[in-house]
Amino acid sequence: MRRLLLASAAFAPFAGAAAAADIETRSRVDAVTVYPDAALVTRTFDVDLPQGASALALKGLPFALDPASLRVSGTGGAAISIGAVEARVAPADTKADTGNEGRLKQLRADRAGWQVTIDALTGKQAMITNYGQASPEKLGDDKPLDIAQWNNAFDTIGNALAKVGDELRSAKARAQEIDDEIKAVEAARMRPQIKQPLRDVSIALDTAAATKATFTVAYRVTGASWRAAYDARLDTGGRTRKPGMDLVRRAEVMQNTGEDWTDVALTLSTTRALRGSGAPDVQPERLAFWEPPAPMAAPRAAASPAGRAKGLQQETLDARDSFANAPAAPVAAREQEASLDAGAYQANFVAPGKVSVPADGATKTFALATKHYDPALIVKTAPALDPTAYLETHLTNDEDAPLLAGTVSVQRDGAYVGQTRLPFVASGEAFDLGFGADDRVKVTRAPVRKKENEPTWFNQTKVDAREFKTTLKNLHDFPIKATVVDRIPFSDNTAITVELLPQTTPPTDKQVGDRRGVMAWTFDLAPQEQKDIRLAWRMKWPGDRDVVAQPAPIPR
Repeated sequence: MRRLLLASAAFAPFAGAAAAADIETRSRVDAVTVYPDAALVTRTFDVDLPQGASALALKGLPFALDPASLRVSGTGGAAISIGAVEARVAPADTKADTGNEGRLKQLRADRAGWQVTIDALTGKQAMITNYGQASPEKLGDDKPLDIAQWNNAFDTIGNALAKVGDELRSAKARAQEIDDEIKAVEAARMRPQIKQPLRDVSIALDTAAATKATFTVAYRVTGASWRAAYDARLDTGGRTRKPGMDLVRRAEVMQNTGEDWTDVALTLSTTRALRGSGAPDVQPERLAFWEPPAPMAAPRAAASPAGRAKGLQQETLDARDSFANAPAAPVAAREQEASLDAGAYQANFVAPGKVSVPADGATKTFALATKHYDPALIVKTAPALDPTAYLETHLTNDEDAPLLAGTVSVQRDGAYVGQTRLPFVASGEAFDLGFGADDRVKVTRAPVRKKENEPTWFNQTKVDAREFKTTLKNLHDFPIKATVVDRIPFSDNTAITVELLPQTTPPTDKQVGDRRGVMAWTFDLAPQEQKDIRLAWRMKWPGDRDVVAQPAPIPR
């Protein structure tokens, strides 16, 4: 088999192709690679090619197809050259949609047939009932039925009624289903049908000899995406068992591209198909002193030299303000990528078996993999914001593929706790997952001291000193590890000073991550043990100024 040449829409048509007859072919979607923002669809088809020039016509492809992404390849038993690949917009079909009418006709015929069955079973049931209501003396042919045969007659009538009742109940249920479907089709018929345009693709060929060939057409479409979702199932263990956690990786796929994907090989890629391929171009930036704009001069009939000078100055100011107010150049969002295979910069997940995804925009969920962890459990609390202890796990992503950002459904010991969100976690990176409140760890935070002074003369310094005590008590019958996170304010202004006082319990982490002023204490608590954490700080600033606390979140 000889490999065909790869072609795109940029190829020029060769001589004689325009006179070639179109060979209309039917293709099927064989494989789809879904990206977070698009999809790459691969269609295959077999065709018998004559000798010489010809043109293949693929009609009814989705309008979302990107013509620049069209790629054609294939194999055949003779030399075949691929020329121009052309995609044209086909107008929407304006004919009335007779699909609903045909469906209604079929449903109503089925409903009539089931009604005949219901009527027959109803008559049979009435006949058996009338027969059972006759006295035993009348059941015999020439003489009354013998009393020894009465029980057999009762059983026969009862079994017959039960059988007919079951058949009648099934027939009525099926008839009700058809009635509901008829109502749905009638409602759909009343809604206006929006016809979307399609695309027709023409492929010019030149074949050395008549042959049978297999072609593959690939193109990119918008309107398709997938996102990550997870199930986290924690077994907390106990005094005799170690804790364990299963993290189920899922994919939520949706598409409304205009074509159904039926029994296709589905691959999910972490690469964004619609992102830029290079870093943004950085332009130079110039600094200048800001000057207040001059007041506008009153309009005059004729401009004097002084007026012209002021006008020139105003034009300069306007130009400078326009430069200052111009929107900043967009900066592409950074996205970390982890390799699944050595030398690759993306991760691909292949769904097992063949998958069908309809083009109705509905979300279809697939289980990709399950990973078991032996987590380290820790109780964490931030009493300044919420005096509740939360159970958390500290984990490391030791898989070759990254964990994409997504929602996590959390279960603890078989009970549903709620949902949280997992950020992007590269391969080899550590991350934490929360598993709800731990009601057996009691947390209290109370102010111990607060001291403020008001200046009595000019230029005196204001002082604000505060002290808090946080208490944790372990009510479990086994030891735990706990972390308390708290904060003191910080300032970038040298006129405002903040100092930690000596009565503060020395923190385990003087700064948590990149968060200035945020500190943490980590310690072990035996069963029924209680521990106090003290935090004291003092702030000073000029007495003629007011200080306000502002949030300073760290971007993630």
